[in-house]
Amino acid sequence: MKRCVIIAGGDYAPIGPAAGDFVLACDRGFAYALREGITPDLILGDFDSFAGPLPENVPVLRYPVEKDDTDTMLAVRWAAEQGFEAVRLACAFGGRLDHLLSNVQTLEYAAGLGMEAEAEDEDTLLRILRPGLYRLPYQADRSLSLLALTETVEGLTIRGAKYEAENVTLRRPTTLGQSNAFVTDVEISFRSGTLALVSCRLEA
Repeated sequence: MKRCVIIAGGDYAPIGPAAGDFVLACDRGFAYALREGITPDLILGDFDSFAGPLPENVPVLRYPVEKDDTDTMLAVRWAAEQGFEAVRLACAFGGRLDHLLSNVQTLEYAAGLGMEAEAEDEDTLLRILRPGLYRLPYQADRSLSLLALTETVEGLTIRGAKYEAENVTLRRPTTLGQSNAFVTDVEISFRSGTLALVSCRLEA
């Protein structure tokens, strides 16, 4: 699967791209790439949060500061146009709340295009799920929350978790799917709507 790792400008977190990933640094995200000794495949942004020199051997896409999309959304749009099947946002959490919510909506946009869409740091994994079947390996040190991003999520079935469900409707807004727990490997399926899956590391 072709995956694009997009380094955003939230709080720094280890990036750790896998072999074969295409790495795209957005503005301040290039500083985070430098911090880890990563040479991105592309640098993109309006450069209102990074003012240092840019490498001559890496392509750069420049945009005006006054524009309709965030740098991260522009990166996702670019990745979709290039045919990437998955996007992972790094350094996308923390910082300003409006930027965080914008990143969540950016992932929703990617998922709506049929891409696998997630953001991750050391403590938190966020995945946007479209209808289908998903299997998650058991993780004793992680919570598991499912939040409806559409008005309804129909046919939700959860197996292998502390709180299981069978063909239920999850409605928005609600906190019904908050703070579940792994008992064994977890299986999640649903037939319509969009879910945010959030898995957080539990405090020792």
